[in-house]
Amino acid sequence: MKIALDAMGGDLAPASTVGGALEALKKYTDIELILVGDQARIEKEFYTQGHLSLPKRVSIHHASQVVDMADSATDALRRKKDSSISRAVDLLADGGAEALVSAGHTGAFVAAAKVKLRMLPGIDRPGIATVMPTETNLFLLIDAGANVDSEPKHLLQFGIMGSVYSNKVLGCKNPRVGLMSIGSEATKGNELTRAAYEELSKAKINFIGNVEGHDLFNKPVDVVVCDGFVGNVILKTSESLAGAIFSWLKRELKKDLVRQAGAMLAKEAFYTIRRRTNTEEYGGMPLLGVNGICIKAHGNSSPKAIKNAIRVAREAVTHKVNPLIIEAISQA
Repeated sequence: MKIALDAMGGDLAPASTVGGALEALKKYTDIELILVGDQARIEKEFYTQGHLSLPKRVSIHHASQVVDMADSATDALRRKKDSSISRAVDLLADGGAEALVSAGHTGAFVAAAKVKLRMLPGIDRPGIATVMPTETNLFLLIDAGANVDSEPKHLLQFGIMGSVYSNKVLGCKNPRVGLMSIGSEATKGNELTRAAYEELSKAKINFIGNVEGHDLFNKPVDVVVCDGFVGNVILKTSESLAGAIFSWLKRELKKDLVRQAGAMLAKEAFYTIRRRTNTEEYGGMPLLGVNGICIKAHGNSSPKAIKNAIRVAREAVTHKVNPLIIEAISQA
């Protein structure tokens, strides 16, 4: 299985991408990685990390440009045609890879995928799907930032795609799909959510109605549908809050010896919760709806996060997610 990795994408690249590639190669013996980016910098990074030559099952596809975070998505697509993101998408479009992973510019990533890969039949816009933890399970949030504005039909498509992914990749037998709103009643919400409610209620999915903010972690469903603006705010707020809570705990538990002793006794419990809320464990977010397996990792991804993003790509290829989405959309 060949997976293209945008080696220059992310705040810590290429150190994080090369490190993540090495970890993934050790873990998954059935993958080959194509690192896309500045060949000299990538080779130097492998040398820095203890490899005098390229490891087996690794190749480099040279790209001379890098998309900066300050670049607009359209400018990056138009003016940086030899960027690592663009060339990685080209590889996927031409059949040189079965999936791609990037921690780079989200807008450029989505734009390149839409233009060069095209959409799956019946899908108008792609959606970023991210896995989020709760006390009892995991749920899928879609869209987490691919589209700032959406129409009701797009939210319907997000619900169907999310249901397929939750079922086949996350293992939910009959995923419960909820629509993010400000009240449980069908009449609550803005014009978009009210219209989307009608669309989703007619679809051949297990739609349970609206969910509110306080339902996400207390009464979780399996798939939460929203537009990308709302989804991105939910995602970043949740991640920030999780990090802040652990910082608060650490500070309070160090205030005296009694608290320190209690913290030592509960150390394993803290570690377990930390692992569940650590974005590194979940790796990358699939961009569902495009005609190819595209996984978006966080911009600040560590080697561990890159390794897990590669795992997500491998799982999506193995489970043949896109043909199942096409089938589900055609039935809808």
